[in-house]
Amino acid sequence: MRKWLVGVMLVLGFALVFRLGLLAQAMYGMLAVVMTSRWLTRQWSDSVVARRQCSRLTAEIGDLVTVLVTVQHQGRWPVTWILVEDLLPAQALMFDPPRLQVTGKRIDVLGLAPGGSKTLLYQLRCNRRGYFQIGPTVLETGDLFGLDRRYRVGADPDFLLVYPEIIPLEGYELASRRPIGEVRMTYRLYEDPTRIAGVRQYQAGDPLNRVHWRATARTGILHSKVYEPSTVAGATLLVDFHRGSHELRHEPVRSELAVTAAASILHTLYQMGQQIGLVTNGRDAADRVRLEGWASDSRTRDVARRAAAMTAQSDRLRPITVPTGRSPEQFQQILETLARLELTDGLTLPQLIQETQSHLPRDATVVAILPRATADDAIALGILRRSGFSVTVLLNIYDDYDFAMAAGPLMAEGIEVRQLKDREGIASVCRQYLLGR
Repeated sequence: MRKWLVGVMLVLGFALVFRLGLLAQAMYGMLAVVMTSRWLTRQWSDSVVARRQCSRLTAEIGDLVTVLVTVQHQGRWPVTWILVEDLLPAQALMFDPPRLQVTGKRIDVLGLAPGGSKTLLYQLRCNRRGYFQIGPTVLETGDLFGLDRRYRVGADPDFLLVYPEIIPLEGYELASRRPIGEVRMTYRLYEDPTRIAGVRQYQAGDPLNRVHWRATARTGILHSKVYEPSTVAGATLLVDFHRGSHELRHEPVRSELAVTAAASILHTLYQMGQQIGLVTNGRDAADRVRLEGWASDSRTRDVARRAAAMTAQSDRLRPITVPTGRSPEQFQQILETLARLELTDGLTLPQLIQETQSHLPRDATVVAILPRATADDAIALGILRRSGFSVTVLLNIYDDYDFAMAAGPLMAEGIEVRQLKDREGIASVCRQYLLGR
């Protein structure tokens, strides 16, 4: 529009200087059209509002989410045309089938009478877990001559969380062939006062509740109870989500399989009352959400898209951790974290272990889910095992030869290794490992 104004003013000045009356009148008419178009376009753009309603913002894989976008005209002048588009992230529409499968209209050209409103209705089928931005709703309008166009964000984005798939597992705690529940350990973590292992002579500093009064009365010498060391079986899952560890030709199949396996294992332990935790070097998709710029009146459509979009990259050098525990909120927090988990170029697996080792509890097995195992990975996990942790590795590899090559360095470190070939293998691998079949 500015170029048109400049051009008209230059020609009008030329006509006035050389007293070209017809040309001057034509430019006056052109100037009136340009100014009227500019005024009408601004009126249309400012008087149209959009609202979005989603049937749900949390879903399971396979669920349908209905989205209704209502566009209402609050001005006095009819809008001849307005292009309405409810944006979706490109990554959600990639692959076959896409993460979000769209049916219905999320983009349309509408005409609105004063006080009138129209709706766009579409549905999203959730084919894979993730954290998806729905919107913003971008509005585009202009005059009939194409001289002026305006773009703006009409409705703020909503965010849809799709939980990962959970495959039920049967059996026992997977980490070290021991039943879920209280187990005996080769080292003392803490003592269980309900399980007496023996009696010894009283030592200075023993509390009175440890005194074995019957033995004391029988021998005439103070004796104290000795309790068996015990632990609560559980698992801290160590999920490698470094982009460099995942081959592009296997994506997103292998990373999705890792999340499904992690959710399934943790769900089983949660159902049996065991402690669970999560440590990963991936990134949280919520970190990429920008919280400003949604109401901007942008001059170009690309700027309008970017104004309320999720950022494409996030340099994360801090691990994502959910502390190991048995609180009621534990599993829900882990499940939401896994739903939002994405590959990143942050910490490698050895760096992740070094960063989080001091926070890992020794009374829960460390279960590492890896897409590959380099020599550095094996050394880092071996150090973890020699530090007193019980370590198990699930190699997320389909090919048997590749699995054998990757498992060698881990087995040399004395680490139990199992192959995770496909979705069906999640339950079978655990049953074989736990029940010995």
